[in-house]
Amino acid sequence: MEVSLLTAFWLLSFSLVMVPGADWAYAISAGLRERAIAPAITGMLLGYLAITVVVAAGVGALVAKAPAVMAVLTFVGAAYLLWIGGNILARPAVPTVAAERAPDAALDWSVRGFAVSGLNPKALLLFLALLPQFTRATDAWSIPMQIGALGLLHMINCAVVYSVVGLGSKMVLRTRPSVARRVSQVSGAAMVLIAVLLCVEQLLSFR
Repeated sequence: MEVSLLTAFWLLSFSLVMVPGADWAYAISAGLRERAIAPAITGMLLGYLAITVVVAAGVGALVAKAPAVMAVLTFVGAAYLLWIGGNILARPAVPTVAAERAPDAALDWSVRGFAVSGLNPKALLLFLALLPQFTRATDAWSIPMQIGALGLLHMINCAVVYSVVGLGSKMVLRTRPSVARRVSQVSGAAMVLIAVLLCVEQLLSFR
């Protein structure tokens, strides 16, 4: 692929990843738990990998053209965000010695991370809108290979940014339980708000 195309996509991808959203909220929540950052981010990256494969295979275009399927994906993703955000609001993370001795299951964080990104219809539509624009039919690589490479570049950006967010929340808030509790509540509220906005936007599209 052309270096100029990769560079342009990298800059666009990085700017999008830097915008706080559900992924940021989840990374912050993971940072307040012992040994949860790596599995949480791994799960989110696997979610983006799944979306990349779907788009590269051409399935994403078919899904985007089916309003009923997109509506179901939107409500399922919103419901999951509501569930995670509600749980965080009900039980905000507060760093304690006991929490450090009893880390949460890594698999749970990975599965939830996969759902946060993989069930996000906005991410699917974003990939559908952006990735094809940075491909060239005349390139030596096939279109699916080019989309795969772009998806991988986006995942690298996600891995770096979300790791910094998670580790930053861990280092800054570890010694401030009261602040950590408020930040955890804010991250949970952000997930709930995003879920509500997804549902409202989908309902308005029916009109």
